[in-house]
Amino acid sequence: MKPKIIIGLTGGIGSGKSAVSNKFEQLGINIVDADIVAREVVATGSDGLNQISNHFGSDILNVDKTLNRAKLREIIFKDYNKKTWLNNLLHPMIREQIVHQLNQATSPYVILVAPLLFENNLNKLCNRCLLIDVPVEVQIQRTTSRDNVNTDQVKSIIASQMCREDKLSLADDVLDNSLSLEQASIKVNEFHQTYLNLE
Repeated sequence: MKPKIIIGLTGGIGSGKSAVSNKFEQLGINIVDADIVAREVVATGSDGLNQISNHFGSDILNVDKTLNRAKLREIIFKDYNKKTWLNNLLHPMIREQIVHQLNQATSPYVILVAPLLFENNLNKLCNRCLLIDVPVEVQIQRTTSRDNVNTDQVKSIIASQMCREDKLSLADDVLDNSLSLEQASIKVNEFHQTYLNLE
């Protein structure tokens, strides 16, 4: 069997990655979502969660023994060493699980959705990278209305991600997602045909 073609799909917060990946899924393409994998490796009872609670103490857990993400975020944003420890624990686990799920895919090509595709070097796993691109103002407007967060918070998230120019320079393909839904669908179909023909 020939090796699976892997398409990395990325974009900043509020760019519409989920909407685009859903369209590919409707075309019968398997999706591996790095955010979902990241939640799976710290699910209740998982080795990842056990190591986190051993390291940070059991008050990092909610009453129902799930991870208190807000508390963990607070801790690691204040302390670079703690953030590094957490990344060193979780990144290999996440990567291993992503590779496993990519290998399980049965569609003609498979899409790896990862907000930090380039930042975490996951693009090295991919044959091509598709960037879902929108202007920063659109990111801010979409995210504030969707997540009920203030503009400053969204700006700081955007600032913590790789800048738009760098992502554009690393991407093989770019989908301008400030277009209408119809136009975005047409572009997805065009990329789908391109990816079906990759060798």
